[in-house]
Amino acid sequence: MSAPTAHTRRTTTAADAVERAREAAARESWAEAYELLHAHDLHPSRGLTADDLSVLADAAWWSGHVDESVTARLRAHAAYLAAHDRRGAGLASWWLSHEYAGLGRPAAAAGWLHRARHHLEDLPDCPEQCFLAWSAAEEAVAHGDHEAALAATHRMTELALASGSPDLLALSRQAESRVLFAAGRRAEALGLLDDAMCAVVAGELSGMLTGRLYGLALTQCMEAADLARAVEWTNAAMEWCSPPWSGHPADGAAGTGAAGSAAGTGADARTPVPLPMTVPAGENPFRGVCRAHRVEVLDLLGVWALAEAEARQACREVPVDRLESAAAAYYTAGDVQRRQGRLEAAAVSYGHAHELGRIPQPGLALLRLAQGRPDAAVAGVDLALACRGEAHHDVLGLARLLAARAEVALAVRDVPGAARAAAELDALAGDVPLLRALADTALGSVALARKAPDALRPLRRALAGWLELRVPYEAARVRMALAAAHRAAGDEEAARLELGTARAVFERLGAVPDARRAAALLSGGSRRRLPGGLTAREAEVLRLVASGGTNQDIARTLVISEHTVARHLNNILARLGVGSRASATAYAYAHGLV
Repeated sequence: MSAPTAHTRRTTTAADAVERAREAAARESWAEAYELLHAHDLHPSRGLTADDLSVLADAAWWSGHVDESVTARLRAHAAYLAAHDRRGAGLASWWLSHEYAGLGRPAAAAGWLHRARHHLEDLPDCPEQCFLAWSAAEEAVAHGDHEAALAATHRMTELALASGSPDLLALSRQAESRVLFAAGRRAEALGLLDDAMCAVVAGELSGMLTGRLYGLALTQCMEAADLARAVEWTNAAMEWCSPPWSGHPADGAAGTGAAGSAAGTGADARTPVPLPMTVPAGENPFRGVCRAHRVEVLDLLGVWALAEAEARQACREVPVDRLESAAAAYYTAGDVQRRQGRLEAAAVSYGHAHELGRIPQPGLALLRLAQGRPDAAVAGVDLALACRGEAHHDVLGLARLLAARAEVALAVRDVPGAARAAAELDALAGDVPLLRALADTALGSVALARKAPDALRPLRRALAGWLELRVPYEAARVRMALAAAHRAAGDEEAARLELGTARAVFERLGAVPDARRAAALLSGGSRRRLPGGLTAREAEVLRLVASGGTNQDIARTLVISEHTVARHLNNILARLGVGSRASATAYAYAHGLV
């Protein structure tokens, strides 16, 4: 027998490399599969089949090479067409549509979705058609056609069951859950979502569908204001995608070591983070997305230092086709910074969120209020509400806007406007714990502003709700309102108990402005340093201005001339750096003078 030639040996070696890449992809060792196929593909004489090009596209995406993933999938589509494989071409077209949508190219995404339909729609039932039905359901939800959306998800379920694919069945359950949420059928939606997530958490699905469903479910939980599920599944998601993770070499964790250490030390705590970069090879590209969801949960639970560090890390990890996750992380970091009194840093974070496509409301409106710009605060939150229209699926987003609208209205003494926002929030909340706590807070604050005798009732409900949810900052804010109600009722001991507890929480969280306000109220105003360098008389005048008094009213109350009142008012505006009585009023509320 003759010895093998050099050409034969090279051919055998190349074939072995492709086979090893296929085996690596089968066990989801994507970094290994990418290295083998990428090296093989560099030689023009070594062709890859359509299926191998699809594997290269998947491996490139998992390895952080999004552009290369798209290029490989375009080649796979062409190869499937050349082989007259319409199912393969249809699936490649659908994934191209999905990838182009993530990259912010809607026209290309629509074109490839049209191609996917052209390839698949007139074929006998096949698993690939499940993805077309998913797209049809998403489009119907966007147009408010819940009946058509449900029909599409039922079609997904039929195809998934016929195919025997756990991936497709879990995806169909999640898709139907989303439609039911949008249709207001919350209990049914949660049941289906739990069903889908059982398969995810149990490790029954592929890595791609596991990551997609974690992202979809966590978004759905937060939009539906289901904090308990968000906490549970965020923890599970972070455990799944933390190194070493399924299918990747153990040394894949090295890419995050230095960045994670820097984030944890807080050395760059106030340094703006660069925009998201390509995910380093060997890392799980879903990690940044899952971490961004974790940031939202940590913010609510009052773990603010970690939330801000995790926000910075998420923005380093988020892939370029998932920038909405980076925007969410920047926005949440801005909320933390605003509550801690770091207003300039908050403005920068909100600006980054806006650059990445997120409307930074209501955080930006509340920032303007803290800066003594109530007119900008009112305009910002009103515009955000007008642009939002109906609640659709993001109920929590609408609820937060309404809560901010009530808060801003009370700051400018628009009690009727605050009452309207609180009533709308009350109608939206139903019996959902997080929404109910937001609504009761707003209702109690309005009742307190109206000096209503029953203000304590909604405030106590709100406090109980926040405590049960373990949301410390909001609970402490309600305690401040309760203290005011107790003082109005003449119960100074109860007021001081609430103020003392609130102050301790604010200090632990680093909420400096709120802590100072609580301390000022505890001191009763005796011999304390007034904000803005105000004198005691100027503080008296500012309190009366904030309560709606005219110069004549203030002069009569303080037994001084209107000319003296005007002089004090001019001094106040100059000291505080504001230009109107409304801005001075907002400052008084923000700094605990009222």
